[in-house]
Amino acid sequence: MKNWLIFISVFIVSLSLVISVLVIWKAEAPFRSIEEQAKQLALEAKALAVVSESYTYNGKHSYVTVFGVDEHGDKKAVFVPTNLDEDSIQEVLLEDGITEKQALAVFKNEGNVQKVLHMKLGYEEPGPVWEITYLNSHDQLNYVYILFKDGDWWKRITNL
Repeated sequence: MKNWLIFISVFIVSLSLVISVLVIWKAEAPFRSIEEQAKQLALEAKALAVVSESYTYNGKHSYVTVFGVDEHGDKKAVFVPTNLDEDSIQEVLLEDGITEKQALAVFKNEGNVQKVLHMKLGYEEPGPVWEITYLNSHDQLNYVYILFKDGDWWKRITNL
């Protein structure tokens, strides 16, 4: 009887693990798909010649931010809307704005930062912005948006 209990327990734990992995894999499939399509569109639109990285940015509108190099060898970020409308693609040369490290340096003056969760370059109403998500000393979620072109603060969402 003891062996049956051990077998059933191991079986249920294993089955739970397999189901969890499958659910996570299926849930991420649309993101992987839209990122691949956005990369392809950036290449087809001749905005980039080589793609190095991409991620999804969700603001007022959702974009896939695709990083790479154009045909002239300049590093660029291309913002492809998730509806894949080629006419709505925005792009920016990375040398025309502040870097991730510079945005983090501007942000560090904020104080009260316990942990930075992530930084993303995205596209909003004023143009490209750095989105910095962090936890403050009270474990509350905060968002800070810094303008890419000059490092000025655009918007803060605090104490969520």
